[in-house]
Amino acid sequence: MRPALALLLTMLPGLAGAVTLDLPANANLEADVTETPGIYDMPIGPWREDGMPILSEEGTLHQQAWRIDGAGLTTAQILLPLRAQLTEAGFDILFECQTEGCGGFDFRFATRVMNAPDMHVDLGDFRYLAAERDNDRGTELVSLLISRSAQAGHVQLTRVGPPTDTRDMASATGAALSSTAATPQEGLVAELERTGRAVLSDLTFETGSAQLGSGTFASLETLSDYLAANPERRVALVGHTDSVGALEGNIALSRRRAGSILERLVSDYAVPRRQLEAEGMGYLAPIASNLTDAGREANRRVEVIMLSTE
Repeated sequence: MRPALALLLTMLPGLAGAVTLDLPANANLEADVTETPGIYDMPIGPWREDGMPILSEEGTLHQQAWRIDGAGLTTAQILLPLRAQLTEAGFDILFECQTEGCGGFDFRFATRVMNAPDMHVDLGDFRYLAAERDNDRGTELVSLLISRSAQAGHVQLTRVGPPTDTRDMASATGAALSSTAATPQEGLVAELERTGRAVLSDLTFETGSAQLGSGTFASLETLSDYLAANPERRVALVGHTDSVGALEGNIALSRRRAGSILERLVSDYAVPRRQLEAEGMGYLAPIASNLTDAGREANRRVEVIMLSTE
């Protein structure tokens, strides 16, 4: 990974100067892809069952994924400075949304997103912005997709339009971002009580292992606080996988991952063991198609299930 550098969105020579989107000093470039020619179908409205409005443009397509290291960062904290830079550069904001306002899960998998782990999208907390700028050389479309995990913020930038000057990254001028307070996953408890289940979407596991990654996780902090405030409540942690491999092995792996989370809740978050169970479903309960990388990524998850009946 390259160290924290400014993200340059270089516009046409001869226009009113190049636009520089400055990411914070604690940002790292994870992926950088250019397609010439490329076509981008940019969402300009929320996903609905009857379709999602898009604005299509052909030209040089440039897409980057960035990781901003820091626990407890919020999506608004990341997006707002970038939004201000775009409007100052003369872009019109066509559409802006947050999570369910975008269409939630369906929006995420109906739009162009770089593959994990380069770009991480928490299905319970992401923001999207679409912008456009017209000039005498053509139309330029830019979108931002912002999300976060327990230990970092994640930014995907997509641009399509006329060819640009290619310039190397420059040193960031923005200050490093840090959290003013560790922010738990908003909506996890509400989703758990409303539907009886919620995805613990910020969890990470050691590569090729059932061992939960090191560090703290906002979803586990939120869940442990909820169980402490409701000692009569019981939940099950249920692991899920994609459909790669045999069912027996996938069930075993998903159960071990759920068990790893249970042990972490007991040891690090002081949750009584009597309030927890751990099970594995393997690939028997998908939430997306296993025919695509994005669908398989979504299916690899751990959910918390409400067991209490009152």
